[in-house]
Amino acid sequence: MDRAYDVVIIGGGPAGLSAGLYAARAGLSTLLMEKGIFGGQIANAERVENYPGFPEGISGFELGQLLHQQATKYGLETVAAEVTAIELVEKGKVVKTTEGEYQAKAVIVATGADPNRLGVPGEERLLGRGISYCATCDGPLFRDQVLAVIGGGDSAVEEGLLLTRFASRVILIHRRDQLRATKLLQQRAFANQKMEFLWDTVVEEILGDDKVKELSLRNVKTGERSTIAVSGVFIYVGLHPNTEFLRGLLSLDTQGNVVTTGEMKTEITGIFAAGDIRQDSPRQVITAAADGATAALSAERFLSEQR
Repeated sequence: MDRAYDVVIIGGGPAGLSAGLYAARAGLSTLLMEKGIFGGQIANAERVENYPGFPEGISGFELGQLLHQQATKYGLETVAAEVTAIELVEKGKVVKTTEGEYQAKAVIVATGADPNRLGVPGEERLLGRGISYCATCDGPLFRDQVLAVIGGGDSAVEEGLLLTRFASRVILIHRRDQLRATKLLQQRAFANQKMEFLWDTVVEEILGDDKVKELSLRNVKTGERSTIAVSGVFIYVGLHPNTEFLRGLLSLDTQGNVVTTGEMKTEITGIFAAGDIRQDSPRQVITAAADGATAALSAERFLSEQR
């Protein structure tokens, strides 16, 4: 068994890092575990314009690094590890990871959410060969080429706008006849001469031998089928919470989200959940950070009551 901590936080996105900041500043011995990059999904965002304190915006990667820097300044410890299970023991919880086991009196789960797959033929086979879920990561690989973006929410439109910096043309494909993105993003998209829109349309197959070449499409209103030639496909059709390791331990809703109280408490005393994994989470950076702070405050109260 590795060291024992007052609080172990699982996940290094805005929720986890904010929880780490509050817990460490409260004088609690705190360990944060992250299997990927600090900042979570926000690290892939080219620009964050709606987080208070940055009137000119800030890159998602930089925001994640600043959150990490601020939290560790107050004594937060971090470890690169993937959590496989949480076990309840007499003196608290044991968090099992790929790098060992850690004992905690309280646990805050903030593992965030990952992009959904489209679930069509060709997607798995051509992943990394023209199919991507991150424009910031892969956009520069497609200079002067025709790209497709699938989705109609904020992420799809924002990433589509980013791709126009590299692509010759960006075709946004949406199953409805209007976007769900915020009005400001819609205005930017409609004003961008490199962006085109295919309404009421779904992708039925992604075609290509060793790389993406075409999309097989169907109009959901008329049933008409067609194909378009593209060099890359960027998919933004929602997110799913990273909660598989919690099944059998905590109650999850039908989408796999954790059910919590307003104080971020779960049904198990001493286990809290914050951010994108929570049921009804708005999945915004600011609300994730607020969840993390609330979870840490609740954990601090829980620990003080145990003494």
